Amino acid sequence: MRTLKEKGLAGLKRWLLMSVAAIMVISVFAGCSGTNSEGTAAQKETGGNSGTAKADAPLELTLMLPIFKTNYPKDGSPVAAEIEKKTGTKIHFEWVPNASYTDKFNITLASGKLPSIIYVPDVKASSFVNAAKSGAFWEVGPYLKDYKNLSQANPVILKNSSIEGKNYGIYRGRPLGRNGMVFRSDWLEKVGQQTPQTVDDFYNMLKAFKEKDPDGNGQADTYGMVLVKWTGGWASGFDTIKLWYGSPNKWGVKDGKLVPEHQYPEYLEALKFMKKLYDEKLINSDFAVMDSAKWTDPIVNNKAGVIVDVVDTGARIDDKIHAALEKEGKDEPDKHFVDVSGGVTGTDGQLHTLPTSGFSILAIPKSSVKNEAELKKILTFLDRLNEEDMQTMLGYGLEGKHYTLVDGFIERSANTVLLESEVEGLNQMLTYIPEDISKKVKETPLRIKQAEVLKANEALVVVNPAESFISSVYSQKGSQLDNIINDARIKFIVGQIDEAALLSAFEVWNKTGGDDLIKEMNELYAKADQ
Repeated sequence: MRTLKEKGLAGLKRWLLMSVAAIMVISVFAGCSGTNSEGTAAQKETGGNSGTAKADAPLELTLMLPIFKTNYPKDGSPVAAEIEKKTGTKIHFEWVPNASYTDKFNITLASGKLPSIIYVPDVKASSFVNAAKSGAFWEVGPYLKDYKNLSQANPVILKNSSIEGKNYGIYRGRPLGRNGMVFRSDWLEKVGQQTPQTVDDFYNMLKAFKEKDPDGNGQADTYGMVLVKWTGGWASGFDTIKLWYGSPNKWGVKDGKLVPEHQYPEYLEALKFMKKLYDEKLINSDFAVMDSAKWTDPIVNNKAGVIVDVVDTGARIDDKIHAALEKEGKDEPDKHFVDVSGGVTGTDGQLHTLPTSGFSILAIPKSSVKNEAELKKILTFLDRLNEEDMQTMLGYGLEGKHYTLVDGFIERSANTVLLESEVEGLNQMLTYIPEDISKKVKETPLRIKQAEVLKANEALVVVNPAESFISSVYSQKGSQLDNIINDARIKFIVGQIDEAALLSAFEVWNKTGGDDLIKEMNELYAKADQ
């Protein structure tokens, strides 16, 4: 415009009118860019799911996510930068060690200074329930229908992840049958044993891993099983093992009534077994404080032989063992050093598996996302992450840098430091709705077996009959009640208290609000059964 004035061209008025008209036409086309003919109204409104950045300023996002390693992708690192480019965003990651995530989550919640998107590990936790019911988070349920991928969310998981019928976040779908046993198969062969089939077999394997020099270095420097401190860590190991003894999963049903797991004699028997493992030094003595970021290190470094957790960690451990051996020039590429199993036959003669909840959620706080327009932009971002290219990138990184494609399958870089610093952890923001459609790592015998175990476990899971209930008592006193049980069982295992003191702690649980919780949960159970 100034150039025209400087030149003093005639017919300025007519030119301006024509220019305005042209700009309007261009704006229409610009507004349509980034969408396709199948795009939903919300996608067209906020830039669609084409992966191209809008012409205006990028959407600034802060994500608070758990990390399982001491190394992690930094802001603006190669994969993060490519995510930003494809989604028109500027992302700041707040990585929190998984071992302390729950504490950090509660502190952040209480502070009121929340990120744009926050990972919620337990939708039923009292702190989140109270915050959601008080209006601290956006209810996203009514918006999901407007998004290509999010609209295909599993209705069963939506129900289970809801609070009083409302969804305060996007669930992260995960297989129900993930939990099982991961063990060093080369060690098992060295000590002359087979894959454990019973609880006694499992115990004998741990004992042999400690006493029979499975790594062959001539030193008494190995032990059986690694446990760590985090929700789902040592608890996952114990919470799986308790099922082998016939304990229920959190709540059981006796005579038509809900009964908390710790009131079952089978639960106590499982704790006694854990205490035996601790006393005989078959598990790490520092389990109550060990950081989950270092959980697999003892397996890779020939110090321990077993982890009871998600079975899909088996291939990841196996890859790391291969990488370590490759550096030493001792790798055997066609050999697996790790094997997996769904578990062992319990004392009742049956196989039982601890299910995952099938979800955790990504919640969107109202304090940081002020209005509906901003909310829709974030939902568009999360929807976009479910496309094949984004799932692959967040899971495996960039082709040619972090992996190569061989016959359509991913072969990851052997540079574990590179993967940890630029890729691993980014999958924590993937929701896999409606499903995992990313490119896959080549199917090795171990990965094929993992998939078979995951599938078989679905028929063996011990469900929590109270999974979907929201208790007002638990909302108010849940953290306190859980701490009473957690502290008591750790102290019992390490020998700080005896059985009588453990049972006394269970009585304290009753008087602190446990009796009221049992009463309310049974009212909800009776109502749900009508």
